[in-house]
Amino acid sequence: MGSTKYLSVFSPATKQERKENFDDYWEFTQQHGGELFEDDKDLAKKRATLKHFQDNPVNLRNPLADPDAFYRNYVDMQDAPESLDRMTLMLTCIYKFARHEWVGIKGAWDAIPDMANSHAVEDKISRVHLAEEFCHVRLFNEMLITCGLDKVEWVPLSPFKEKIYEQFPKFPGFLMDTPAFVTELMGVTFYCHLYHLFDEVLADEPEVRDRFKELLDEITIDEVAHVGQRRNFIGAIGMKVSKWLVKPFYTLFFNDIPEFGQLFSVEQMIKDGIAFNFNELPDYMIERSWIPSYCKA
Repeated sequence: MGSTKYLSVFSPATKQERKENFDDYWEFTQQHGGELFEDDKDLAKKRATLKHFQDNPVNLRNPLADPDAFYRNYVDMQDAPESLDRMTLMLTCIYKFARHEWVGIKGAWDAIPDMANSHAVEDKISRVHLAEEFCHVRLFNEMLITCGLDKVEWVPLSPFKEKIYEQFPKFPGFLMDTPAFVTELMGVTFYCHLYHLFDEVLADEPEVRDRFKELLDEITIDEVAHVGQRRNFIGAIGMKVSKWLVKPFYTLFFNDIPEFGQLFSVEQMIKDGIAFNFNELPDYMIERSWIPSYCKA
């Protein structure tokens, strides 16, 4: 892993570079996910990957001591967060993050054109992007099932938050593109911190730890590509706004989920988001992902 292979994700790009990168990303994404099954919000290669995990299950050596604590707190925190063990906190945190993703993509899926009516390459990219996000929710769900949590329901957020997520994709690009990019960046930041948390929380469960890392890798590889792709929608002024938005967006989102304060340093996540430049990612991940040409040193 070279320390200067890549440049900041906030690096400038000309309009022409961005156009070329959209074409390049479209080539990448078609082979990356395989055929789109639009009715199922699924992709051929992603479906095969999930099936591989399901056909080769791993289990906890020691079942969860108190699964009821998870079920009691996974939708809304009922107990004092500091009273819960770190395993339960980690699992409820994963659910809550994934649930926000799920609600957001649900709203966007209905708001944007389907593939038959997607004529611009950006619209086609967005359709596949959303299908990948639905695949991520299935992979997060697989983490919970791995821990014996097979009664999880994916429930809507409050009506007010649902409405925001429904309306957001209908905003014009100049309003939507910067927050959409920062949200993707926030996802990658979270996944990088979560990966390290697995080493701590699952130290006595090596099989489950490795399976969680495999599942998370599949998600992160896509999300790294999404970061580059969403950045590609944004011009020079928008990039300055995006960098400024990292701190308030991360703070607002992570503080809304009580588990984050117990498990992570939100301050460190903000620093990592502002400094993000792809160089800390392992080579095996970069090889399967996509980075804009103007972020390559």
